[in-house]
Amino acid sequence: MGFHEGELSVLFTDDRRIAELNQQYLKRQGPTNVLAFPMLSGSPPPLPSGMLGDVVVSVDTALSESRELGEPLPYTVYRLVIHGILHLLRHDHEGSPKQALRMRREETRLMALVMDD
Repeated sequence: MGFHEGELSVLFTDDRRIAELNQQYLKRQGPTNVLAFPMLSGSPPPLPSGMLGDVVVSVDTALSESRELGEPLPYTVYRLVIHGILHLLRHDHEGSPKQALRMRREETRLMALVMDD
């Protein structure tokens, strides 16, 4: 992805806490599976290194999604972290169907790399 020296923080939390963050920062009600808080403004991040931002994953929601989708829990967690990282890199799935497709393809590509072990 071109960020060999990039840093990010990942917080694993519960539905209650992610709902608080979702309300506080995005003005959205209720829990969600993953939140991303980019450190840099602009599009895309201008530096090949440095702090990219924070990714917050709800373990409660990850467990629910894992069961619902029939995915192993590690797969679900990797998928959510990748989704959050893509948001840090300014990918968006809510802006247009074209953007959503681009993001979905990148998620699939990265999941294949992660699960290739």
